[in-house]
Amino acid sequence: NLTGWIVGLAACTVYLLTIEPTASFWDCGEFIACAYKFEVGHPPGAPTFLLLGRIISLLTFGNVHLVGMFINALSAISSGFAVMFLFWIITFFAKRFYINNGEELSKGDTLAVLGSGIVGAMAFCFCDSFWFSAVEGEVYALSSFFTALVFWAMLKWEHADEHAGNDPHARARSDRWIVFLFFMMGLSIGVHLLNLL
Repeated sequence: NLTGWIVGLAACTVYLLTIEPTASFWDCGEFIACAYKFEVGHPPGAPTFLLLGRIISLLTFGNVHLVGMFINALSAISSGFAVMFLFWIITFFAKRFYINNGEELSKGDTLAVLGSGIVGAMAFCFCDSFWFSAVEGEVYALSSFFTALVFWAMLKWEHADEHAGNDPHARARSDRWIVFLFFMMGLSIGVHLLNLL
C-alpha cells in the first residue's frame, strides 16, 4: 500500500509540475469555461466533470486567471491516482503468480511483485497519450481515474468474495464492493462513457 501511495504521489507531482497554465487548443477551453460558469458542455455533457471542475474553480476565490490552471490540476491529480490504482492492479495480478493456497511471499518474490507494479505503473505514467491528457482540463484524465478505480474495486470484491466462504456476515461485507462499483460507474458515466466498456 505504501509503495502504491508513493507511486501515486510521484505521478501527481510530475503532472502538477507540467500542467498547462491555461487552456489548450481544443475542447479544454470549452470544458474549463463550462465548469467555471457551471454550464452544459458539448454532448453528452460530462456533468460529473463539470461539477468537480466548478468546485475546484471556487478555490481560486474569484481570480479568473487561475481557473484554467486549477481545472488542469484536477486532471493532473486524477491521473496520478489512476497511476496509483494501476500499480495496485498490477501487483494484485503479479502476486497471483507467486502465491498458491495462501502461502506467504518470499522477500525476492515481494521485490519482483513491487518492481513489476512500479515499472508498469510508471511506464503508463510517462506514456505520451496519458501524460498529454493528464495536464489539461479534459475528461480523459478523470475517466481514466474512474476506470482504474472501478477495475481495482472489482479485484477487491473478488478477493473479499473468495475469502467470505459461507459466512453470511463476510458475504454481506464483500457485497458492499458491488454497491461501491455501481456507484462509481454511475459517477463515471457523468465524465465519459469509456467506463462502461
